[in-house]
Amino acid sequence: MTDTEARPSALVVGATGIAGGAIVDRLLADGWSVTALSRRPGPERSGLRQVSADLTSATALAEALADEHPTHVFFTAWARQDTEAENIRVNGGMVRDLLAALSHAPVEHAALMTGLKHYLGPFEAYGQGPMPDTPFHEDEPRLDVDNFYYAQEDELFAAAERQGFTWSVHRSHTVLGYAVGNAMNMGLTLAVQAAICKHLGRPFVFPGSATQWNGLVDVTDATLLADQMVWASTTPEGADQAFNTANGDVFRWRWMWPRIAADLGVEPEGFDTAPRPLEEQMVDAGPVWAEIVAEHGLVEPDLSRLASWWHTDADLGRDIEVLTDMSKSRLAGFTEHHRTLDSFTALFERYRAERLIP
Repeated sequence: MTDTEARPSALVVGATGIAGGAIVDRLLADGWSVTALSRRPGPERSGLRQVSADLTSATALAEALADEHPTHVFFTAWARQDTEAENIRVNGGMVRDLLAALSHAPVEHAALMTGLKHYLGPFEAYGQGPMPDTPFHEDEPRLDVDNFYYAQEDELFAAAERQGFTWSVHRSHTVLGYAVGNAMNMGLTLAVQAAICKHLGRPFVFPGSATQWNGLVDVTDATLLADQMVWASTTPEGADQAFNTANGDVFRWRWMWPRIAADLGVEPEGFDTAPRPLEEQMVDAGPVWAEIVAEHGLVEPDLSRLASWWHTDADLGRDIEVLTDMSKSRLAGFTEHHRTLDSFTALFERYRAERLIP
């Protein structure tokens, strides 16, 4: 057996996103044979094979994956639709068709990334019905509502039974990590907000609700998510289990906001009587960003590829407490822990080094 044949081989679906990119980093560092699957290929990297396909097309997936033989699959992709019925059809279908396209492959484990809408409800009914108490536990029953996360899980379970592999589900919270052009990127959004505020001589205004400012919350570092997904894929304790995935610490935004402001070189301003959404604060930010790019020699002039104002507004504007219990994976042997302040500052430093922010 050659060295290449002896190495585990991974297919990372959604490899250009925040989570997928972190998984690729982790696997390459560990010496895996890695194939990245996305609609459009990412930058060339040593040791990484890239395959492009329309994830919503069963035919395209079958053609693209006909010669692929991964032992492990990491699924991090999704496509937001106008209704939850369409979310279910499209996103459940992607999991179904991707795994069906690998029916010829020696897949041992498939790991699926979902999120806390498992407990909170889908976009159309987010936080509106009965919810379990916080912190959320993995053994809570599903909500009595249509939810594309449930559809994705069901397709995963069916394929695992049909094709004979084990599975894991990873329910992340707000994911902090490196990506450009991602629709849900709080870390980069806040860094861009700070750069614009600094350029204009304005304070760094918290956009969210009193509940988020004062209450406890947690988030998920993409590197920890990658670590957990690889761990669950390669240890018996991770087989056929769903796990919450968060850093392990909890914090209040009233504590975090001045600390990330200090790192970004801006004056913080906290909650004051009502939310002040970024979509309103930054409504005319395009020309300002163009000035910043020119002044500092930055590499991405398209503000829409960097800042997802709507997503950060939704995340920080919630009037409900959101945090998870990590006991299940801890007791199973996954003990990674990240301090969220360090997640933010390390991420900002990487974006500076890539000349995406000043």
